[in-house]
Amino acid sequence: MNTTFYSNGKLLLTGEYAVLDGALSLAIPTKYGQLLTIRKNNAPKIVWTSIDEKGDTWFKTTFLIKPDDSTSSILLEVENKNNLNIEAQSTAHILIKILSEAQKLNPFLSATAGYFVETKLTFPRNWGLGSSSTLINNIASWAKVDAYKLLWNSFSGSAYDIACAQHNFPITYTLNSSKPEVTKATFDPPFKDKLYFIYLNQKQNSRDGIAKYKSISVEKTHLIESISRITKKLIGSTTIEEFNTLINEHENLISDYLKIPTQKENLFPDFTGCIKSLGAWGGDFILATGTPREMRYFKRKGYSVMIPYKDMVL
Repeated sequence: MNTTFYSNGKLLLTGEYAVLDGALSLAIPTKYGQLLTIRKNNAPKIVWTSIDEKGDTWFKTTFLIKPDDSTSSILLEVENKNNLNIEAQSTAHILIKILSEAQKLNPFLSATAGYFVETKLTFPRNWGLGSSSTLINNIASWAKVDAYKLLWNSFSGSAYDIACAQHNFPITYTLNSSKPEVTKATFDPPFKDKLYFIYLNQKQNSRDGIAKYKSISVEKTHLIESISRITKKLIGSTTIEEFNTLINEHENLISDYLKIPTQKENLFPDFTGCIKSLGAWGGDFILATGTPREMRYFKRKGYSVMIPYKDMVL
């Protein structure tokens, strides 16, 4: 008998970087996500298969579940590790880390039996919509553990993406004394037909962006207060002109803080609409505002993945 879990992908409309320090941020779950299906295996092994949005297997390996006599727990080892290439070995290492941290929170694995596990993305892996966060949230559901704790024990980050994985509507997200606060956001702009998500043809490692942000020692109080104010105003914006003014202010704030040009200055200086960076600057998606005619600009520039707001957001 199969058991299946599903988690939503994510996009952060406001609060990139500053969300780490408690700024009120607007996040949206996407119509794209990831499935995780488990089936019992009588042997003490986890036979893992990862499938992409086209139905092709991009990763497959077997983890041996062994008793750890020193801790009365279990150890996970890759069977035939030498048969994996470097990328697959890295993926296996990440999976072992997540599964082992989940096991510490709740011993859901035993050395007497195992599972067949299949993950399936509904979006390309290089889109940056949360292949890691959806995986962590699905594993947390499987292990019956707190997904936020699992993320923080395994990696780092604000965990807004975990909140998106668990909710089917736009949310505001903030960290209050390192505790996530999630609230439903009544964000359904009447001008959403003028909002488009453009893929920048490269994936950004969010951990690199986080590291750069954390390395900056400038006082952050003004930044956090300003981003929180912009988030509140943006949620209530009723015209595209007001929305554009707010995202431009947001872009300039983050640009000044990071000491790097905005995405519009860097890549699209002659675009007639407005552009909002999303998540870690430098890759994945941007939000562009304008008419369908104005969006042809990106096609001419070689950016072929352009998703209207209504087709991206739950």
